[in-house]
Amino acid sequence: MTTNPIRRIGVIGAGTIGASWTAYFLSRGLEVVCSDPSPGAPELIRRMVENAWPVLAQLGATADADPSRWSFEPDPVTAVQGVDFVQESAPERYEVKLPLLQAISAALPPAVIISSSTSGLLVSRLSEGSTHPERIVIGHPFNPPHLIPLVEVVGGSTASEAAVQGAIAFYRAIGKHPIKVMKEVPGHISNRLQAALWREAVHLVAEGVGSVADVDAAISEGPGLRWALMGPHATFHLAGGEGGYPAFMHHLMPAVTSWWPYLGNPELTPELQARLIAGVAEEVGGQTTRDLAAARDARLTALLVARAKA
Repeated sequence: MTTNPIRRIGVIGAGTIGASWTAYFLSRGLEVVCSDPSPGAPELIRRMVENAWPVLAQLGATADADPSRWSFEPDPVTAVQGVDFVQESAPERYEVKLPLLQAISAALPPAVIISSSTSGLLVSRLSEGSTHPERIVIGHPFNPPHLIPLVEVVGGSTASEAAVQGAIAFYRAIGKHPIKVMKEVPGHISNRLQAALWREAVHLVAEGVGSVADVDAAISEGPGLRWALMGPHATFHLAGGEGGYPAFMHHLMPAVTSWWPYLGNPELTPELQARLIAGVAEEVGGQTTRDLAAARDARLTALLVARAKA
């Protein structure tokens, strides 16, 4: 929407997602102004940037990247003064996001894109009552944003195509992999795929087909490795051999679709929730969530480096 280069970012909502966005933006040589009502937000941002920086440097931070080039302003309206792009990452509730987006939108020139990190809300609802609602889009990252390349960009029925393309161009320019969600649906694309897989994972445990650990391993030690390299359509294209997707449709598709009627729709009763929680506790073997996240991020970094080299 603007021909001026985007150099100064407003991160509005600086919890875990916003702080991770901040670290990534800094690694791309951008200046960041953060805002969050929590008194602990500045320390969270400082710790996130400090912890993420060695990894971001390994992944190729730009020559002008500076981990100290961020500031904090509690008032979001003041924070967005003079920014070129806004990444909003407030809590996932309309009653929180709507007044916040209305306030910052009223304070910004119409050419500045406002992108919400929401994982499942609708942009047509989020832009209600805002000044220039056509410049409000969804820019949904995957957690943690400073590592995962994917960003889902949604314009819905309210955002202009210029805003959608402007957000896509910005994310691509800073090394992300943006995709355009062409139709507004709850959960966008990636979370719907996650939800569908998790529903069947829950069903398999509920029906006694496999333990929590074995159901997890059925993905992480199998198709999940392929999915790190290509998605389900391209994977089944290869499953068709030299004939590709047409051969898959002819030879294998009938067998795969014959399983569809048997896929589950489990009810997450308190008893089933307790079984799942106990199963995960047994699977992780006493490791804390912080330990698990650190191990995940180290492996993610190695995978990203290997993919880049390949």
